[in-house]
Amino acid sequence: MMTIDLNCDMGESFGVYKLGYDEEAMPYVTSINVACGFHASDPGNMLKTVRLAKKYDVAVGAHPSFPDLVGFGRRVMAASLEEIKADVMYQIGALWAFCKAEGVKLQHVKPHGALYNVAEKDMATAVAIAESIKAVDPELYMVCLGNSAMTEAAKKVGVKYVEEAFADRAYTSQGTLVPRRQAGAVIHDVNAVADRVLSMVKNKTVTAIDGTVVSIAAQTICVHGDTPGAVEMIKAIRAKLEQENIILKAFGR
Repeated sequence: MMTIDLNCDMGESFGVYKLGYDEEAMPYVTSINVACGFHASDPGNMLKTVRLAKKYDVAVGAHPSFPDLVGFGRRVMAASLEEIKADVMYQIGALWAFCKAEGVKLQHVKPHGALYNVAEKDMATAVAIAESIKAVDPELYMVCLGNSAMTEAAKKVGVKYVEEAFADRAYTSQGTLVPRRQAGAVIHDVNAVADRVLSMVKNKTVTAIDGTVVSIAAQTICVHGDTPGAVEMIKAIRAKLEQENIILKAFGR
């Protein structure tokens, strides 16, 4: 039987400002990536998100970023490798405390936004992240973009890792993500996205933005829960996979 994990970024509200559809989407995913206060969230929202994950038996991971609250972690910062390592360790530790208090196992670490994008291409940054993860807990998985420097860094450092694909993002013919600023970078057609995910899981391929077919080996699929219609899209993806008798479960279980 084929299995796949559906991961979703959550816990991105801040104070009285609500972002995303965490409560609506949580029952339909198998892993979540929780903002740790550097690009979004705060202690109260982190605790609330961990408790929600516990309620629905969803695996929890840390979602560290550059310290860019105003820019939602989407701006590249001129941080040294030592700063990146310390920032990632700090954020993992913050979420670990809430998981420990709630009796929830921390499963993984997935970089967010600009930090993810830099690590995808820059080996030194990817190694710094991998070393941070290993230093905190060698049992944690590193979530890496497939076919990227991140997977090579995880192997080099010796941390467990899974390769990730994105349900609603367009790909280049090189297997990298089309930048968000480019037209067509995000796919909004629910049925098209569900079909793409099925192909990723069953055929290990995705059709790039130029029409070429690209090989992709993913153990987890990222779905977004903070855009209009996101919950309906997640439901459609899950339904499509279940129709094909594909088992949805967290990769660490």
